[in-house]
Amino acid sequence: MSANSRGPHVRVEPLGVTFEAPPELTLLEAAGFAGIRLPRMCRNGTCRTCLCRVTSGEVRFTIEWPGLSREEKAEGYVLTCVAVALTDLVLDVPDASIA
Repeated sequence: MSANSRGPHVRVEPLGVTFEAPPELTLLEAAGFAGIRLPRMCRNGTCRTCLCRVTSGEVRFTIEWPGLSREEKAEGYVLTCVAVALTDLVLDVPDASIA
């Protein structure tokens, strides 16, 4: 990856691993390139398989309204298949594993 495409760092808990999340990749894509397996299925923000919680940091979504309620968004839940890191993040993903 070139220096220009570097992005925020994302720590996955409770796994305790960190990966870089360039702005052109979703969290799910960036994790996959780093050898980290996050739960996934549809990859378009509808099935909610990748639902997890951001405990620190900020994201933006690649679609206008991902399959989350207002309450879930307010509580920090995201869908990693349609979320891009804006800052360093900590994600709570109990089912994450090393690929």
